[in-house]
Amino acid sequence: MRNIFKILLLILLPSLLSSAAVAAEQYENPKREFRGAWLHVIGQTQWQNKSTAQAKEYICDQLDKLLDAGCNAVIFQVRPTADALYKSDLEPWSAWLTGKRGKAPQPMWDPLEFALEEAHKRGMEFHAWLNPYRVTSNAKEVLPSNHISKMEPQRFFHYNGQVLFDPAYQENRDFICKVVDDIVTRYDVDAIHIDDYFYPYPAPGKAIPDDASYLKFGAGRNKNDWRRHNVDLLIEQLHKTIKDRKPWVRFGVSPFGIWRNKRTDPRGSESTGLQNYDDLYADVLLWAKNGWIDYLAPQLYWNLDTKAAPSRKLVKWWNDNASDVDIYIGQDVKRTMDVADPGNNDRNELDTKVKLSRQLPNIGGNIWWHGYWVTGNYKGAADSLAMKYQSTIALPPAYGDKSVQPLTVSDIKIVKDGEQEFLEWTAPKASHKPNATDPVRFVVYQFFPGEKQDISDPQTIIALTPYTKLGIDASQEGVIYAVTVLDRMNRESEPIFLYNP
Repeated sequence: MRNIFKILLLILLPSLLSSAAVAAEQYENPKREFRGAWLHVIGQTQWQNKSTAQAKEYICDQLDKLLDAGCNAVIFQVRPTADALYKSDLEPWSAWLTGKRGKAPQPMWDPLEFALEEAHKRGMEFHAWLNPYRVTSNAKEVLPSNHISKMEPQRFFHYNGQVLFDPAYQENRDFICKVVDDIVTRYDVDAIHIDDYFYPYPAPGKAIPDDASYLKFGAGRNKNDWRRHNVDLLIEQLHKTIKDRKPWVRFGVSPFGIWRNKRTDPRGSESTGLQNYDDLYADVLLWAKNGWIDYLAPQLYWNLDTKAAPSRKLVKWWNDNASDVDIYIGQDVKRTMDVADPGNNDRNELDTKVKLSRQLPNIGGNIWWHGYWVTGNYKGAADSLAMKYQSTIALPPAYGDKSVQPLTVSDIKIVKDGEQEFLEWTAPKASHKPNATDPVRFVVYQFFPGEKQDISDPQTIIALTPYTKLGIDASQEGVIYAVTVLDRMNRESEPIFLYNP
């Protein structure tokens, strides 16, 4: 009997493996995944050279191309150097937008408001990206005489050609939080996102000139611990500011990709590069452990086997050590596409990096640096994302109390308007005041005759939309549609089905 079983197994094995391969391929792209892209303004002179109409067209084009590549979130820079790409009573218009700090765009428009609305129209999340401490990016920038750094110079220091808020001052923490509160209050952002610049990146032979503030506030504490504590206080206060205003707005941090090296700390990673904890005074693991942030996006911009910072090992380290919060990996598009991956018999590293992010249980997605390399289809990056790695529509990860479900849609039906047919439904009523459970987007599924009605299969999703109407082809008989609700925390309702006879 054993021999007969072996013979049968050998006969059936190719078929079984083929079926398994089909199933694996079917679910290779997960239903839930954060697929973001950074769009930075600093250093991007093209913004200054565009009229208002051209800039708006440019934003729409960038968002369309990111959506086509399968992205479901944009991280848009709105405060690069203590300035604003939005109407602000607290800080001046950004020179990166208009060519001169404080100069308003003509004709007037609000880039944050416009980009936010356009992202939401496309069913994408909008994360407002700020740099907390940087006031100038280089020594050539001239600040106006009435700038706060001129009026109260003790609250700032100059380092390596830059002007920065001194993290030691509570007045500075209050001001930065006031800026964030203003954005969260006036704009329907999905998240506040800050990058990797805390205390400045060290310049050879240059010490941070904060002796005066250390003498004033240090109270005998170890100076490095004191600096870390200053940054801790800002992160904790930012979290409270955001959650007190709108509890559903997420707070994300995108740190440098190394917390500490193992040779410095046995808990550290197998790397030899600059360290968040020791060089930037950012203890990002503490922030995650204490619940002060909602997600981390470590910038693993290196190649898989870069000697000083191998991203292949670092992604596993972050998975194992920062599981208190969601983790999305910051991936460098250019470096990824420029270097072959012999171990995978591939001319670039994209396949391995995406698969690593999906195999590790605590990694919830990727953010592409920078988005312009995606929209420019650098070495076919956008094509690869669109046709393979992000070919299905993905819902961003849910957060908050995941036992809570939003209300369902009702009155789902097919209607005809001229020659075009539409699927329509009625959204559940939103609360009188904005609330975490408000319906903000809808997921539309399509099942063909004989197909299992399984909403866990991402290939059945045909739309992620803020609208209650979707153009369809209703000519095929036996098709079944389903619509669900996503609330502000990306929690999904039960599906409501419609059979098309």
